[in-house]
Amino acid sequence: MANPLIPDELIDFLLDDVLGLDRVLALPAFAAHTRETCALFLDSARRVARGVLFPAYEEMNRDLPRFADGRVHLHPRMGGLYRQIVDLGILSASRPEEVGGAMLPMTVTAAGSAYLMAANLGVVAIAGLTTGAARLIESFGDRDLRDRFMTRMYAGEWSGTMALTEPQAGSSLSDVQTRAAPQPDGSYRIRGTKIFISGGEQDITDNIVHLTLARIDGAPDGIKGVSLFAIPKLREEQDRLVDNDVACTSVFKKIGWKALPSVQLAFGERGDCRGWLVGQPHQGIRHMFQMMNDARLMVGLNGIASASVAYQEALGYARDRPQGRPLSARDPSAPQIPIIEHADVRRMLLRQKAIVEGGLGLLLRAATLTDMAEHATDPREREEAALLLDLLIPVAKTFPAEYGFEANTLAIQVHGGYGYTSEFLAEAWWRDQKLNSIHEGTSGIQAMDLLGRKAVARGGEPLRLFARAVGETLAAARALGDDTHAALGAALDDLVRTTTALGMKGMSGDADAMLRHAADYMDAFSIIAIAWQLLAHAVAAGRGGRRPAALYQGATRACDYWFATELPHVAVTLERIRSGEASFAEAPLDCF
Repeated sequence: MANPLIPDELIDFLLDDVLGLDRVLALPAFAAHTRETCALFLDSARRVARGVLFPAYEEMNRDLPRFADGRVHLHPRMGGLYRQIVDLGILSASRPEEVGGAMLPMTVTAAGSAYLMAANLGVVAIAGLTTGAARLIESFGDRDLRDRFMTRMYAGEWSGTMALTEPQAGSSLSDVQTRAAPQPDGSYRIRGTKIFISGGEQDITDNIVHLTLARIDGAPDGIKGVSLFAIPKLREEQDRLVDNDVACTSVFKKIGWKALPSVQLAFGERGDCRGWLVGQPHQGIRHMFQMMNDARLMVGLNGIASASVAYQEALGYARDRPQGRPLSARDPSAPQIPIIEHADVRRMLLRQKAIVEGGLGLLLRAATLTDMAEHATDPREREEAALLLDLLIPVAKTFPAEYGFEANTLAIQVHGGYGYTSEFLAEAWWRDQKLNSIHEGTSGIQAMDLLGRKAVARGGEPLRLFARAVGETLAAARALGDDTHAALGAALDDLVRTTTALGMKGMSGDADAMLRHAADYMDAFSIIAIAWQLLAHAVAAGRGGRRPAALYQGATRACDYWFATELPHVAVTLERIRSGEASFAEAPLDCF
């Protein structure tokens, strides 16, 4: 059986039965759409993903981009594949019609994107980055910038990147040194170096627009002195495109994401690089957070997609691969059984299933919150959706990366010795997955953001909204006569108490004590968040309906597994956090 990437019935179950897509479609912003138009988009995404992108993945993972004479030449099939994604309308699917979009709910476009990412994420990443960059110009650029850059980016003629990282700064954006000197014509002369720029050089679009952080001459030091610029590879002069002094100086060799080049860019080596200010001077970080948050959700979806395609491959392999006999068998000549009949293989598969379905539920819920935060008619509903979304973004980025990597490891293990070879794709997806815990903010950075900013924001209001949402799901379970999942409420109460205690340490000025166990806090929060999602799935399954019985049973089993094996870790983790355990923090530097 061919790998489905993500089962269609699972997506339909999550959209309709768990998240209530009809409630989103009832918003005035989406008046042009029905469940039928959404189904057409999803069917198109599935067709492109399975029939076009996925068959090319193995070849593109093997035959790498070439770097010659300052140019990066992508796989020969990349241009045609990218054009099919553009024709699908994914670049502007969720944007308003006035900018060329289809105004589909983000809930639906995220689901469609998940298929594409599972099929061939290197191709899809260029599209996702382009959408994020164009949306920055849509949100903060003036009409001239929209006409000059955004329209062509949404149309797929030009691509976009986010150029943040510099060699000396890494993730510390306050240390950006790229300079911008004002020019009489309103442009800025740019000079500096950026690294790890995904899609920063390629040969499949006519131009590349880099949304870049730089300091205007005379700007203050630190975060408050950073501005945002649109810097094209080629700039327009007298109705023609000319070189804009943006040079690709090297291409990084990566363990995964082979089809997508990651490059180092030099701006203004000849003193002739021009950029245009996007938004207000010295507000670059605030503006860029829009794209960074979009990118973090995209990375989370990448992580779940990479885990899902590997899980489906492992599941198919386990059903087809005969090996061994039941433990109770006495006849060595009896036929071998498929390895899925062995308990330990089922354990590995159920763990992958729980991670994939819980993570996918979390990402689609985040997409629904995005729709509500932008388009709900009630201002308070918009505000609450935005606060809860902001709290969940670091979790939605980190859980799929960290637990998704574990799921990919289990997919290799199910394949046994074959999983260690390149004859099967499990090892390639495993390598792809690892990047998701690093780019767009490492897991450690996400953990500090969750605890140090999001959970304690506005006196803890986002955390209260999270607790309310989890409580509503628990109440729905009890209404169905299910009292077996009450442990989630206890874990949530423990999380709230721990957050309060850590917040008090922060307010007293001891930020080190507050954030020392940020990674542990992220893990505990993630386990609770996924328990919430899986319980929501089990509640929807308990209500029954027209879905296959196996889907409902699978949702219930995944939920029971997570509650039995993962939720008990929360109490131990939170107690360790509260104890102030500091072995690693207090270890002398020379002991390492």
